[in-house]
Amino acid sequence: MALTESKMMALGTHVPDFNLPDTVTGLQRSYADIRGKAGTVVMFLCNHCPYVIHVNSELVKIAHEYSDKGIGFVAISSNDAVKYPEDAPDKMSIVAKVLRYPFPYLYDESQEVARSYDAACTPDFYLFDGNDKLYYRGRLDASRPGNEYPLNGKDLREALNALLAGRPAPEKQYPSAGCNIKWK
Repeated sequence: MALTESKMMALGTHVPDFNLPDTVTGLQRSYADIRGKAGTVVMFLCNHCPYVIHVNSELVKIAHEYSDKGIGFVAISSNDAVKYPEDAPDKMSIVAKVLRYPFPYLYDESQEVARSYDAACTPDFYLFDGNDKLYYRGRLDASRPGNEYPLNGKDLREALNALLAGRPAPEKQYPSAGCNIKWK
């Protein structure tokens, strides 16, 4: 596992749209389908990455906490499922059900969506405001597998709270870090 940082798309970028299959329901889902009135969190995840496994419980907590506040959530996996079969859609569906993801878990087989977001790693987080402009991109918090920092979602929570309070985006935004996306 090579530690890779996110590329930090420019703030203010309009959300790249998508239309991808939901691995649990089989339905096609677009950005408009999951969009929250107050904002939307788009996450690039996968099943096997130890950095994603480390943060899964906090992602579920945050989604439960902020969905009622008008924030939409979606997870997308863009990994090459031929070379990494543990990230195939059937396995994604199992993970989503076992972990009780309260958000759709979509599969980006062509990897075009990951490229449109300039996603580089898993996990990679993007928060768009109510006008679909990028407000925050970066890490969940400072916690990583094996370090001493608590898993608490501090950075993403602070951005969500600032957005909901109508404040400017946090000035300091740290890149996310994890496994690189497994490109074809």
